[in-house]
Amino acid sequence: MVQLNAITKELPCSVYAKIETTNPGNSIKDRMALKMIEDAESSGALKPGGVIIEGTSGNTGMGLAIAAVVKGYRCIFTTTDKQSKEKVDALKAFGAEVIVCPTDVSPDDPRSYYSVSSRLALEIPNSWKPNQYDNLSNSLAHYEQTGPEIWKQLDGSITHLVVGVGTGGTICGTGKFLKEKNPNIQVLGIDTYGSVFKKYKETSIFDPNEVYPYITEGIGEDFLPANVDFSIIDHFEKVSDMDAAVMTRRIPREEGIFAGNSAGAALAGIIQMKSRFKKSDVVVVIFHDHGTRYLGKMFNEQWMQDRGFIAPKKMQTAMDLIQSHAQLPLLCVSVTDKCGQAIELMQKYSVSQLPVKDLQGNFVGAVEDVQLYAKMLSNTDLISKPVSDIMGKSFPIVSHMSSIAGISKKIDKHNAAVLTMDMGGNWHIITKQDLIQAIAKGN
Repeated sequence: MVQLNAITKELPCSVYAKIETTNPGNSIKDRMALKMIEDAESSGALKPGGVIIEGTSGNTGMGLAIAAVVKGYRCIFTTTDKQSKEKVDALKAFGAEVIVCPTDVSPDDPRSYYSVSSRLALEIPNSWKPNQYDNLSNSLAHYEQTGPEIWKQLDGSITHLVVGVGTGGTICGTGKFLKEKNPNIQVLGIDTYGSVFKKYKETSIFDPNEVYPYITEGIGEDFLPANVDFSIIDHFEKVSDMDAAVMTRRIPREEGIFAGNSAGAALAGIIQMKSRFKKSDVVVVIFHDHGTRYLGKMFNEQWMQDRGFIAPKKMQTAMDLIQSHAQLPLLCVSVTDKCGQAIELMQKYSVSQLPVKDLQGNFVGAVEDVQLYAKMLSNTDLISKPVSDIMGKSFPIVSHMSSIAGISKKIDKHNAAVLTMDMGGNWHIITKQDLIQAIAKGN
């Protein structure tokens, strides 16, 4: 349990994050996954050597996969194509088979990840489908574990519980325990646009018009899971995909906690609900999973830019131009290297030009593929000659703070590239291709 200080500084209340990233599978879903398996073993629904088949957004699958490895079960998971690649790869790392299904279909569509998992459970012998949405062992795990932990960690001072709602197990199991301890505790659910929860809570109407595709992971649904007990949840707050994604990025940068997308949605929801809190309140928000599962999405600037969640970064200096290859060493040849060696290097790394250094490590020239090939056509003996015989003048050197406009003036028909040194003393090349890529991105 960690108190948040930076993002929440404008709120009148205290906010604590219940961080679940240190569980074996790096998410809160480990709790209910193990509970569902143990209860199924006790009831005889899951037999030795059985196959666990489940539809999952990734985290429940991870908990099930870990327990399956230890207990000797096989796992087959269905998931949606909106889930991060990191989640799918993590499940496969534990030996699970993963089937990716389309997101934009109804739950009863035979292509949905719900339907596919149900069909496989009927077709595959000795299989068991946990059905985390309707399996009440899900809620019970949090009633027995998460709720008591929060109550003990804050000595009963909690006034509000804020949780992203997906299957409903976390918020309802935890909320039920806490309300039994203190009926005045408010349980606030975070929903997303494209999900039915908020309207159903407020009107008791299941409105299909509320259902449409969304990006936020782990929360919201297009049906009503049995684990969602609306009598326990006092209020639903909808958070947009953009606000959830932007807040997800803020958490590690401002609070030093690497949490996932549902944490971003929940914290954004708390900020939106500022007027509900007073100075004496103690708010607990659950951070469900770890940020590493979203490196290709919310923590990827290009992914965020492509969806309009953040503005494209304005490239301004030489350092911006080299970002795509800043981690790579500069390819060079020596004045004593043979022309054939230069050709091999160009072909191996698909480059069109190479700086040339003298024996003291100074830049003294450059070779370009067009120039090199043209000279070799008229004199094939050059392949065994030193590079110094055919090299042209050295590429200009620019400061790492040089503007793109200034660099573009130096790269012309006489100079195919320029060289720059970063702040760590490493040399890099900037080519016409780097400039073209910058222009293509609209910078």
